[in-house]
Amino acid sequence: MRFAVAAAMLSVAMTTVPLRAEILRFADLDGWATDDHRAALTSFRETCDLLEDADWVPLCRLAADAGDSAEGARQFFELFFRPVVIGEPPALFTGYYEPELAGSPVRTPRFAWPIYRRPPELQDGQVYLTRAQIEAGALRGRGLELAWLDDPVDVYFLQVQGSGRIRMPDGRVMRVGYAGRNGHAYRSVGQEMVRRGTHSMDQVSAQEIAAHVRNQAGAELLNINPSYVFFRTVSDVPAEKGPIGAMARSITAFRSVAIDPDYTPLGAPVWVEKDGAKPIRSLMVAQDTGGAIKGPQRADIFYGTGPAAGDAAGTVKDGGRMVVLLPIDRAYAMLPDGM
Repeated sequence: MRFAVAAAMLSVAMTTVPLRAEILRFADLDGWATDDHRAALTSFRETCDLLEDADWVPLCRLAADAGDSAEGARQFFELFFRPVVIGEPPALFTGYYEPELAGSPVRTPRFAWPIYRRPPELQDGQVYLTRAQIEAGALRGRGLELAWLDDPVDVYFLQVQGSGRIRMPDGRVMRVGYAGRNGHAYRSVGQEMVRRGTHSMDQVSAQEIAAHVRNQAGAELLNINPSYVFFRTVSDVPAEKGPIGAMARSITAFRSVAIDPDYTPLGAPVWVEKDGAKPIRSLMVAQDTGGAIKGPQRADIFYGTGPAAGDAAGTVKDGGRMVVLLPIDRAYAMLPDGM
């Protein structure tokens, strides 16, 4: 889970802000006919039972009976949904992943930067200590350290991703997931680098931010983002499955996206038309959220686990179009005249 999501969001309520909405035909979706609809249906089934609104509940039951053939999966989506463009393209697509990092359960000369459990006094929505205060030692000595890493930049990006796997010196792997945040709004380090004139926007990527902090700016640059994420151990998810998303279920590489739930219902299928050097035309499911994911044409694609996924996800900053598949009645209700 990238950041906290209230349980009420599982009712897939959407914003009341007036938005442009356009209903498309499935034939209008670039690449629709050649996608693997079975994989998308499997991802949809992972969380559809959590959707409680009346127009979603029967679709979940029908999804269970849709069969596992490519044709059956495609027919399921085409029969019971309509593609809706919400807001004004172009979209902005980025990528995220589940890091795999070296760490230790205790502090050592090498492993000296902690990740913290959620402090017991921290309440949801409370504005708490800033990143700078925590990094300066405000929580030190309370026994809240969950693990120790060997690089403050890795600590920062683990928080940005919201989950990860930490390999201990004895080979044991600790899986950690999101447990809460300090209530401060996320502020982009990349945008701060642009503001300072050290980089242009097209130069900014996760890899470039990490290199700039390590080689030039120092870890204090990271403190311009006051938001801070706390973790918990995750022991009930099989190693082969993805991390836990905002719907408290595992997410799937290239089939799950983080979205802004004010505009896109959690649990809804989302057709992704990502342009750029490595285009994607694929049906995914809105199963996660993120502090930097804001707006109706904004999505963060989950690229998987480990360094290769991180290398791929860290350079994604592409345009395109995002299309939400909505139950038929809900889709037409998006139009100004409800028709």
